[in-house]
Amino acid sequence: MVGSGSEIAVAGPGDVQDDEFETSDFDASSVSKFGSVPSSIYRHAYENGRRYHKYRYGTYPIPNDETEQNREDMKHVAILELTRGKNFFAPIGDHPKKIIDLGTGTGTWAIEVADMFPGAEIVGCDLSPIQPFWVPSNVRFIVDDIEDEWAHGDDWDLVHIRQVFPAIQDPPGVCRQSFSHLKLGGWIEVQDYGGIVKCDDNTLAEDSLLTQFYEMTVEALSKRGIRWSIANDMERVLKDAGFVNIQCKKFKCPIGIWPKAKRLRLVGLYTKSAFADLMDAIAPRIFPVLSKSPQQMKEFLASAQNELQTTDAHIYLDYFFWYAQRPPAD
Repeated sequence: MVGSGSEIAVAGPGDVQDDEFETSDFDASSVSKFGSVPSSIYRHAYENGRRYHKYRYGTYPIPNDETEQNREDMKHVAILELTRGKNFFAPIGDHPKKIIDLGTGTGTWAIEVADMFPGAEIVGCDLSPIQPFWVPSNVRFIVDDIEDEWAHGDDWDLVHIRQVFPAIQDPPGVCRQSFSHLKLGGWIEVQDYGGIVKCDDNTLAEDSLLTQFYEMTVEALSKRGIRWSIANDMERVLKDAGFVNIQCKKFKCPIGIWPKAKRLRLVGLYTKSAFADLMDAIAPRIFPVLSKSPQQMKEFLASAQNELQTTDAHIYLDYFFWYAQRPPAD
């Protein structure tokens, strides 16, 4: 396993500047021809003041409204900064023909990859029809459940799955179907957070509410057959699906602006904001499962959000890039 896994240096009192949080210009030269997205299932469901996908309502436990879309885009920027502009690590070459993004969300990744490979066909698939209406001419979006039987054709160079598996019930099944529909020698890449708040220097209190939040999320989602921290165990899942050349890059993704490195402070700023929004987004789904009252949820969230905003703990999440190959010959 390779990646940026060493301990993160901590910022000193004079390291952080008020005007330093600007993203790197990884995408300044992207120019595309655009075409319209076909109309599809543009209906939504509403619960607890948040908007969710209507198609297969309840399958995915996180909202799809503007707040959640902003959180997804913040995570996208954070990961680009973390990897110095890499959208993926699978060695697919310079001229792939077909790439599919399962659980595409806002479609940002698919659009950027379409600009990278203008000669390739790029497909983004998601339960929620929240992608832009105007996209590069070589990308299209479809509304579908990625856990259903595959209906997206064969001979894919890359199947990309990002930040999806901790919220669905059958990642092994998705991997098996991906294997069957990749071209011989094609690649799968699974990107995700490890789902465990970590600290290397004992600055995080043992009774931290942030740790408790993740533990409650793991417990509640497990009751629905979902493994929140599955990213830590993807090697076995990929191997069982038949993949070879299984590789992993693991990065430490800071939460907050405590790192010494300016680039990692930006990552931490965005991750902290995304963490705060995640707590508000998923709490209405996990607290009832744990027999917690709305008042208990309200009190816990207030205290946990306060800890997140005021903590001096040097906390982070692992971020995994797992990529593996369908054998070049059966």
